[in-house]
Amino acid sequence: MNTKIYKKEIKLPDGRIISIETGKLAKQADGSAVIQMGNAMLLATVVSSRKASPVDFLPLTVDYREKFAAAGKFPGGFFKREARPSNDEILTMRLVDRVLRPLFPKDYHYETQVMIQLMSHDDDVMPDSLAGLAASTVIQLSDIPFEHPISEVRVARIDGELIVNPSRSRLEESDIDIMIGASYDSVSMVEGEFDEISEEEMTNAIKFGHDAIKTQIDIQNELVQEVGKKETRDYDHGDENKDLFNKIHDDCYKKCYEIAKSGLGKSERSEQFSSLKEDLIKSFSEEELEENGNLISTYFSKVEKEAVRELVLSEGIRLDGRKTTDIRPIWTEVSYLPSTHGSSIFTRGETQALATVTLGTSRDANIIDSPTNQGEENFYLHYNFPPFCTGEARPLRGTSRREIGHGNLAQRALSKVFPNDCPYTVRVVSEVLESNGSSSMATVCSGTMALMDAGVKISKPVSGIAMGLISDGERYSVLSDILGDEDHLGDMDFKVTGTDNGITACQMDIKIKGLSYEILEKALEQARLGRLEILDEMNKTIKEPASSVKPHAPKMVKVIIEGDFIGAVIGPGGKVIQEMQKETGTTIVIEEEDEKGVVEILGTDQEMIDSVIKKIDDITFKPKAGETYNVKVVKILDFGAVVEFRPGKEVLLHISEIAWERVEKVEDYLKIGDSLDVKYVGFDPRTKKQKVSRRMLIERPKKEK
Repeated sequence: MNTKIYKKEIKLPDGRIISIETGKLAKQADGSAVIQMGNAMLLATVVSSRKASPVDFLPLTVDYREKFAAAGKFPGGFFKREARPSNDEILTMRLVDRVLRPLFPKDYHYETQVMIQLMSHDDDVMPDSLAGLAASTVIQLSDIPFEHPISEVRVARIDGELIVNPSRSRLEESDIDIMIGASYDSVSMVEGEFDEISEEEMTNAIKFGHDAIKTQIDIQNELVQEVGKKETRDYDHGDENKDLFNKIHDDCYKKCYEIAKSGLGKSERSEQFSSLKEDLIKSFSEEELEENGNLISTYFSKVEKEAVRELVLSEGIRLDGRKTTDIRPIWTEVSYLPSTHGSSIFTRGETQALATVTLGTSRDANIIDSPTNQGEENFYLHYNFPPFCTGEARPLRGTSRREIGHGNLAQRALSKVFPNDCPYTVRVVSEVLESNGSSSMATVCSGTMALMDAGVKISKPVSGIAMGLISDGERYSVLSDILGDEDHLGDMDFKVTGTDNGITACQMDIKIKGLSYEILEKALEQARLGRLEILDEMNKTIKEPASSVKPHAPKMVKVIIEGDFIGAVIGPGGKVIQEMQKETGTTIVIEEEDEKGVVEILGTDQEMIDSVIKKIDDITFKPKAGETYNVKVVKILDFGAVVEFRPGKEVLLHISEIAWERVEKVEDYLKIGDSLDVKYVGFDPRTKKQKVSRRMLIERPKKEK
């Protein structure tokens, strides 16, 4: 082998090892490395084009894929090869992208691809917790301009103890599951779910994860130093014209400040900024516009951003006229849609989400089948963000990564209050109808109310709020319930959901360096107060689950039967179960579980459901020795009568067991159609048949002296 292989190891507190190796694979990439933990191996590469892209932003692609061969599996479906990424893969891409993107130079507009592939899987290792380390390492090994190394870790709390990068099985025991992305100096990304924990507990988990990240960054630096740091490549920084910027600043700053201070709505404010920009463009000659058209637009945006931020920092006034802690007006409604199983509208300012709930059987569960994760979800949430919600007309290209990410956040927030014993599979769909600031948090609120409207017994209602931050390094202001523009112009987007007891989920992206824990704690406390205020507004409409499902919604009953009877309930070729469904208009699903049969009966008519239960009881009936049963005479014989426990469940009542006295003719005592009580004796060892007795229930006559 011509090239030298370099390897470094990170030892976790519990003795597990993470290794980083470079120089062996994918050497034509700008940077490549293999990250290994146990038997899990990730191959990461980065390549950045040498030719600038015509766009005025960084065209960065972060791609994470899990190969089925890594787990010794075949891809499902007709075409046996990996196709579009799964939701889990997309969520991992987003986790990495959100930490990397702010650290490239603002003027670096070169096509850049970070590719991370799971090549070998280990059931005790969750590979998404290693993806951030892999991405940062390969960038550090390249000559691509990048501010400083980062890493990501997962932190879980199990039995009160915080641990780094747990296995999936151990994670199921935890009450904290949080992914943290950070540089050596500051945290830049947080996303997780919690069992109603306090703000202090969340902060402690972030600090714990940050300490682990510092160790991983040290190892990256050691590896790069040993390999030899490449000199950062030269690139075109674009045009700069300070005189032009100063002119636009002098002409537009005060006007932008006044528009920002006017407290106008989104559309009116946008119109005024657009009008001001058009007037600015008209003030330049055609030659100036041809030479500096892009710069004029860029500099105007910078001036607008500076004015808006200064208004908040100096006067505490926001774009819509609110104070920093104010929450926009809220109105809510439930049962808006007459035919759904549950529905609600949540409107906060210019953000509106309409949520629906659908109740189904286990057949409607969301099937998860990836190389690293298999199972079913009986509660899941889908989030839709159509173009009209922001007043746009653009092509529809399927579900976006943003929609998947926001839906996942809302699902995690609500899953913490979803009942473990819910008999239904529950699907929540959030349709965002208007958006100007945190439609994902509106989804949490509308989803909560729709679940309660549907009669799903969630333990507590959940609300959510998006927090923002504006800071110039010395001054800072934390903003409650941010607008879309405040998200774009601000330094932080921090979404927090929870009950009145504690936090259930969060998602945070920070665009500035050195965010102190003091600011983080202030943001969390301000979010708690805002969250409770929103919850109070929701409670005015609905504060607890409906006592029952709606009349037109399906009722669900579960019946447990002995495993031996599953075939009898289904019938030959499914004849019995199909007949029951046809006669009663119900849906019947049978699953085998722990050598038992779990029968789900779903229907809108309770009488029909009861009818199915009775038929299943008849099929699975098994008399117990010593018990008394009411039976029906179905046949008279010379030596006894055939009696029926349930349809199809017959036994012979022998002539000797009809009465204490000698019975000559059965017809003298019984007729077809008669009902009588008998005692089930069990199997007679002599005849090897079931035995029942009527005379055992009759008082024995006294003998004459």
